[in-house]
Amino acid sequence: MKDESAMVQDRLKLLLIEHDPSFARYVEEMLAQARDLSAEVTSVSSLTAGLAVLAREPFDAVLMELAVPDGAGLGNVAVVRAEGKQTPVIVAGESDDEVVALEAVHAGAQDYLVKGQLTPAWLERSVQYTIERFRLDRALLEAEEKYHNVFDHLVEGIFQTTPDGHYLMANAALARIYGYSSPEDLMESLVDIGRSLYVEPSRREEFVELMQEHDLITGFESQVYRKDETVIWISENCRAIRDKHGKLLYYEGTVEDITQRQEAERKLRHSEALYHSLVENLPQNIIRKNLKGQFTFANRQFCRALGVKLEDVIGKTDLDFFPKELAAKYLRDDHRVMDTGQPYETVEEHLPPGGKPMYVQVVKTPLRDANASIIGLQAIFWDITQQRLAEEKIRRANTALAQSRRELRIRNQQMEEDLHMAREIQLTMLPQQYPSFPHHANPERSVFRFTHRYLPTGSVGGDFFTVSALSDMKAAVFLCDVAGHGVQAALVTAMIRALVEELKPLATQPGQFMTKLNSDLHTILQHTGTPLLTTGFYLVADAETGVMQYANAGHPKPLHIRRSANSVVQLSNASGKSQPVLGLMPDAVYEASEILLLDRDLLLLFTDGLIEVENTEGTLYDTPLLVSAAQQHLKLNPKRMLDALLGEVRRFAANAAFSDDVCLVGMEYRHRSR
Repeated sequence: MKDESAMVQDRLKLLLIEHDPSFARYVEEMLAQARDLSAEVTSVSSLTAGLAVLAREPFDAVLMELAVPDGAGLGNVAVVRAEGKQTPVIVAGESDDEVVALEAVHAGAQDYLVKGQLTPAWLERSVQYTIERFRLDRALLEAEEKYHNVFDHLVEGIFQTTPDGHYLMANAALARIYGYSSPEDLMESLVDIGRSLYVEPSRREEFVELMQEHDLITGFESQVYRKDETVIWISENCRAIRDKHGKLLYYEGTVEDITQRQEAERKLRHSEALYHSLVENLPQNIIRKNLKGQFTFANRQFCRALGVKLEDVIGKTDLDFFPKELAAKYLRDDHRVMDTGQPYETVEEHLPPGGKPMYVQVVKTPLRDANASIIGLQAIFWDITQQRLAEEKIRRANTALAQSRRELRIRNQQMEEDLHMAREIQLTMLPQQYPSFPHHANPERSVFRFTHRYLPTGSVGGDFFTVSALSDMKAAVFLCDVAGHGVQAALVTAMIRALVEELKPLATQPGQFMTKLNSDLHTILQHTGTPLLTTGFYLVADAETGVMQYANAGHPKPLHIRRSANSVVQLSNASGKSQPVLGLMPDAVYEASEILLLDRDLLLLFTDGLIEVENTEGTLYDTPLLVSAAQQHLKLNPKRMLDALLGEVRRFAANAAFSDDVCLVGMEYRHRSR
């Protein structure tokens, strides 16, 4: 029998990372019952705390729960191993699954224990076996760790294939990219790469032809099928391996999943195309300058007015195009905007090169970078000379009035064309497709599922919404309603859309997001002299926890449909008080409220056009009627429910028509366990 000094000398130091206090005590009790093992256990309840302890002192082993709340599953193993490089890790999880156990070992753990099957003897054996094996084979384990870090834990997949399309080797990262449980599963399933993997079968032929010609390709981008038949984008780098006689043996290379990048680039191209389409087709002159007064952008109208090409404008200053006195005035106005950070509006004399003097309406606003630092200015100006001349001619002669009317008809025709284009642009500003949560999930398996109905009543409308992914498991929905449904309202929605894009750094905080949006909108609209009533609602929902935060700026209260309780309630602010509409009170601070979503809960957001409908007797279709209708249809799926509610309102309304723009957005929560 060991004496006391020997037992103290052999006493092990174990770090237990377990968020469940009862299970932590259970582990400590089991270790205390061990016959051939004496251990001093340090127990912490989070990964963060465990890393902090591990950084301060050494341990003989770490016993870690797989699903600590602040961790990332199997990714926790690599994090712990990185902090305690000389410390073996034992992972404990709920799942009795060989795949999970194998993944845990691949991730760097020495053993995987099923929590529900754990016994004192089994725990003692695992700890002793893990520590002893780690001590005896440390050099080998370090080599394996380096191998796994380089090979299996890269983001990029690694492969070797025969020229005719059979896998010789694949790493775990490649299997994950293609949706397979293991490299072995991938190689057994994909026996003909050309026919089974690529969306375009000819893509493999192009790949082989390039390899035959160059023996090396980089950035070969293609669409491929994952195991679940979803389509992703990949980028391949590959080289040909030949023997000393030049005979081709196989191909080897790497694969990167670029689906998110492709989608981001597509959205960026789409957004830029919409923006440039709007800017280039407006009849106003639009320019931007840097702090040195050099042009950094000019739209088609400005270049046409100067009679030059865009490349002849970029980098130049006003002195290159206008008389010295006018250029000096323009420069003074520019500095006024950039020095004060405040917009500036004026009517000034303008002299195009080789043209006649003219009067223009000018609005100059500062340009800021992501840190809110002023980097230049943007100016919009348009010719008002004819307007002034027309006013004088109207006072002097009827002939001038006739001329003015002819000009007005031409302008009206152009406006109709512009309105038609604006309507098309505005419709494309709405989401064309919804993100999935997580991003790789099929839309039918997404935790959040969205649907909407948009019914503008005029050429352009004042309703606007966005659905975006803040992260792989966080969704954001923004809905606003600008009073009216004409050009003025449409332009404000376009400005709001741009502001929403600029506020992405605050997107996870609804209260701060709405507060900054209100301030920015007020800054833009305060010089118009005609405030527009703008309501808005913004929510951020977490797919992992079901927690949803939201802020309401004078908008109709959304309906919270809880199917599990057969209930429909209005979503009020936590304070019970309403918050002001957007753009009117510059110092307004918006508070966020919070609810917990349950499985199959449905959030129904809508604009007031849905409930401000009168019947033939002059009675309004109010919110209680909408709640009652939703209660009757709460078992329907979101799409059918939205159509059913619209049908109810149309049947109520006089002439079955809406008098204002109508926008409905539904967000259904499906917990991942389903």
